[in-house]
Amino acid sequence: MAISDTPTSVGTNPSGIVARFEQQYAEYRRQKRVYAAVFAAVFLLCLIAALLTTQFNVLTLIGGIPRASGFISKMLPPIHLDSFAQDFAEWYWGAGEWFHSLLNTLLMAYLATILGTVIGGTISFFAARNLAQNYLVYWIARRVLEIARTVPDIVWALLFVLAFGIGEVAGIMAITTHTLGAQGKLFAEVNENISPLPTDGIRSAGGNWFHEMRFGVLPQVLPNYLSYTFWRVELNVRSATIVGFVGAGGIGHDLFTAVQLLYFADVGAILLIIVATIMAIDILSESIRHSAIGKASFSH
Repeated sequence: MAISDTPTSVGTNPSGIVARFEQQYAEYRRQKRVYAAVFAAVFLLCLIAALLTTQFNVLTLIGGIPRASGFISKMLPPIHLDSFAQDFAEWYWGAGEWFHSLLNTLLMAYLATILGTVIGGTISFFAARNLAQNYLVYWIARRVLEIARTVPDIVWALLFVLAFGIGEVAGIMAITTHTLGAQGKLFAEVNENISPLPTDGIRSAGGNWFHEMRFGVLPQVLPNYLSYTFWRVELNVRSATIVGFVGAGGIGHDLFTAVQLLYFADVGAILLIIVATIMAIDILSESIRHSAIGKASFSH
């Protein structure tokens, strides 16, 4: 049979291929438009429901700006250049007590970060689907981490204040509980992204599950562990301040007392101490992360 006698099918015809491609692409674009329209409709409905439920009003927000500005001005007492030292000393009349409370807050955050990271990191090996030995262990570990991090740390603080009384112990327990839930989830997700080759090699050489975790998993995930831990220290300093509002000690208790007594100047002084501390911790932790992990690790 001559080539000219061979019937031309749509599948081998270039124009037919182009037409079929254009048809499929048009169908794809149509589906994308439908999905975009559905998403926009759902988004607008949720936005309208949120505005109606919360009774959010832009006019009310604008009307509250002068009052907020007045509150901020009360937190910053007049300080003159010719009497700067005297005015500043008068503003920070309670600096000794406040810095002692700040030290307690930092120690609370430090200890809670260590305890929560160690406990959450241990649970993370059982909460990773690729590392858990059976599904029941994986399911229980996941639910424990969810409960620990879903309940806000200030609620944990209220519960532990009832159990242990007012003081730093309740704050440490509250922040530790929330930290182990958050760190455990983050670490578990890091564990699930490891390469299985090292663990397979250790298993084929006769190593047990603990050998796989120690020599096959940890070397891969340790840089991420360190990065998340340094980041968590900063979060826990803020948390340690907040839990002080419910009697868990630290500088948060001094801040809450000043707010209750309407000592606006004291509120401003304490807030500046907290902000400066958070900034210092952020700069220091960034420097430590770059030194311990290497800047190359943050570029991936």
